[in-house]
Amino acid sequence: MSAPAPAPASVPSVAPQGGSTAPSAVLPRRANGPFSAQNLVATITTGYVPLILSTAVVVLPLLWMVISSFKAPTEILTKDLVVLPSEPTLHNYRVAMTTVPIPRFFLNSVIVTGVGSALKVVLAIMTAYALVFLRFPGKNWIFLGILVALMVPPQVAILPNYVLVAGWGGVNTYWGIILPGLGTAFGTFLLRQHFLTIPPSILEAASLDGAGHWRSLWRIVVPISLPSIATVALVTIVGEWNDYIWPLIITTSSDMMTLPVGLTALQNSEGNTGSGWGILMAGTVLVIVPVLVVFAALQRYIVSGLTQGSVTG
Repeated sequence: MSAPAPAPASVPSVAPQGGSTAPSAVLPRRANGPFSAQNLVATITTGYVPLILSTAVVVLPLLWMVISSFKAPTEILTKDLVVLPSEPTLHNYRVAMTTVPIPRFFLNSVIVTGVGSALKVVLAIMTAYALVFLRFPGKNWIFLGILVALMVPPQVAILPNYVLVAGWGGVNTYWGIILPGLGTAFGTFLLRQHFLTIPPSILEAASLDGAGHWRSLWRIVVPISLPSIATVALVTIVGEWNDYIWPLIITTSSDMMTLPVGLTALQNSEGNTGSGWGILMAGTVLVIVPVLVVFAALQRYIVSGLTQGSVTG
């Protein structure tokens, strides 16, 4: 007896190339899609609302200060809220410029900020390069000391610095204002972290071509590290421009005061009357405008400079 023939294998039916196929099942719409109500509510409550609130906290006081600098004294101290000045005037700016020597304060701030920031950035670059590409004993201990300096508030060193600088005759001098702050732990740390991401083979190839450390630093390392250097420069410039405590202590003459210290002199000369507040607002605007200009010029380097070295591949 012969075995029964096996059943033919089922062949999947293939629709003709030009024919129509059966409609496929419609996939259910995702409940948590990008445009769903749940996702939109989460985006607004956890994203836009905190962003708007934090921006308002920062921007509104500055905006109010700028607007108040154009107001008349009667519009500043009043029971009725006056948002916009009825007749904007530059009277507060003219009085601020003549009450105290604002141009002299501005010149002092430019000199102190320019020279101090340049020296700080150069020292940070050279120190970070030495910590990464040079071999010498105690290098790790030096870096540990830099990390400790990041945790120690600068106010701790005010008294020793004053005794030292005053003993050298640095009171009411530019170098007396600049010297104690030349070391920047933050800038050295940030540049060191970035220099660690530079392939050593680049410097090895440069050394084979006869380049020493000095030439490798300024011809190779610095050009490819401009975003990080610009970030350090911006932070240093803002810190030098807004520094108040040390210039207040080391200067006693109005000829050597910087703009933040000059604002104190302006406030003391005008008092806290309505007229004094408007003039003080005008003087404060003159202080922050240069910093905003520098920030606008360098802000595109901030994010790239702070994130360089955070991702490796």
